[in-house]
Amino acid sequence: TVLPDEREFQYAAKMNNLETMEKLFKNNVNINAVDTLRRTAFHFAVARSHVSAVDFLLHHKARLDMADQHGLTVIHLAAWTGNLDIMRKLVKGGADQKAMNEEGMNVLHFAAQNNSVRIVDYFLQDLHLNDLNKPDGKGRRPFLLASEKGHVDMINYLITLKLFTSEKDKEGNTALHLAAKNGHSEVVEVLLQQWEEINDLNQNGETPFYLSVEGGHEKCAELLLEAGSDINVLTQVCMYPCSTQFITFPPQQKNSPLHLAVINNHLPVVRSLLDADHDINSLNHRQETPLHLAADLGDVELVEVLLKAGCNLKIVDK
Repeated sequence: TVLPDEREFQYAAKMNNLETMEKLFKNNVNINAVDTLRRTAFHFAVARSHVSAVDFLLHHKARLDMADQHGLTVIHLAAWTGNLDIMRKLVKGGADQKAMNEEGMNVLHFAAQNNSVRIVDYFLQDLHLNDLNKPDGKGRRPFLLASEKGHVDMINYLITLKLFTSEKDKEGNTALHLAAKNGHSEVVEVLLQQWEEINDLNQNGETPFYLSVEGGHEKCAELLLEAGSDINVLTQVCMYPCSTQFITFPPQQKNSPLHLAVINNHLPVVRSLLDADHDINSLNHRQETPLHLAADLGDVELVEVLLKAGCNLKIVDK
């Protein structure tokens, strides 16, 4: 348990109150004391970007290597906040530059996830720590994390450093899958300039285009359509070798992109798909056409659009 004076010291660090920190330090408070989440005063000072509190703690030799319950050290928090001034001080003070949290994330992952371009620049260009550019516990390099979060500046910067990658994470998702799934159309646009395998499947048998339609991200769907995505792809059973035998992943729902656009009531996407000659009578796992679904939903406008496009009215569902 945290003693009252330790808790007061941590709070002072959080509020950048140097007077209280000084007073408690003179009374021999344990400056490295941890709270219930295993955080120290240093964690609080760095998370709030309090330069003077950080200077105080460095001067009095507070520990830099202490990890909280999620494995976060102060260097991770500095990468997250993007405060380069504090980061330089921590590195100079001897912080472990390669520290990882419990999910296998290092400073580069945190900086990429939060669009801290200057931090990435510092570690790769000034400190030359290129081996930090590796997959985290989920198999994602910083480039994939930046794509997932939609950080165009970070993506462009990593591309100039030749750190573009089309590799997949542990779920079979590429940067393009992650950007499309989360509706980051600006990132999708940048990635498409570099991309070759646009119809790559993840482990659920989903393409980036499929994920964009599923999420109702119209701009992403349009960009991926224009770039030549295969639109009649149902989520397929994906097989890949694991030791000697093949593992098959059963598809969750065999809905085509058009089915998804109808379910999500995304008229612009429905129109784009029909313009691109999507199979209008494609059947899902319940033998339903997009028209069945539109009728079920009672969406008159969607029904009209599908009828005008020439739906077959005689198809019977299960």
